[in-house]
Amino acid sequence: MRRMWALCSKELQLFFYSPTSYVAFAFYILVSSIMFYLNFVMIQPSLIDVRYVVGNTSFIYLFIIPLLTMRLVADEFRHGTDELLLTSPAGTGEIVLGKYLAAVIVLFLLTLCSLVYPLIMSAFGTLDQPVLWLSYLSMFLLGAAMMAIGLFASTLSNNQMVAGIAGFAILLLFWMMDWVAEGFNGKFREWIEQFSLSGRVINLQKGIVHGPDILFFVTLAALFIILSMQTLERKRWR
Repeated sequence: MRRMWALCSKELQLFFYSPTSYVAFAFYILVSSIMFYLNFVMIQPSLIDVRYVVGNTSFIYLFIIPLLTMRLVADEFRHGTDELLLTSPAGTGEIVLGKYLAAVIVLFLLTLCSLVYPLIMSAFGTLDQPVLWLSYLSMFLLGAAMMAIGLFASTLSNNQMVAGIAGFAILLLFWMMDWVAEGFNGKFREWIEQFSLSGRVINLQKGIVHGPDILFFVTLAALFIILSMQTLERKRWR
């Protein structure tokens, strides 16, 4: 546990020393602010509904999460520090969980930053509190699952750009499962729709606590964390 927290601390420092992270943060704030302005200020009368903010912000995750996660493991391969890391006393699980925990902390900070939008909206009307907090819970759970996918993509290559593109491709596939499902019928269509990232946040954003949706995000994150561990474990014994 102590080694995991040490790795997490190291990764957090690298997040805030990396120019790519600042580009991702700036892109996130700029685009989310523009979308908030267009949806809340330009469209009159203004709707006091946080779901517009959360929906737009969640979509931006498709682009910034691959940027934030692409260096997590690929950078170790590129600099040759992976051998030192994999032969250290830290186990593969501690390495992966330490890096993932750092990514989730960064995600939490991004989520906190976006709370400024409902704060502004609250000055013009009353927000539905269950919808507000469950919508932000959906955004955090979605981001946490996407971070795990981005981490897995980073274990696949020693090139950050390749890792980022792979992460984006996997995330886009999960995001578009609803559209993919339209090409099928019956039970198979329903089965495919269950894997849609965008579809799984709908209930929470309506203010409805739906256990299977929460379990889906937790399970998806756990699955890709385990896949990341397996990929690193294979590299350890090469």
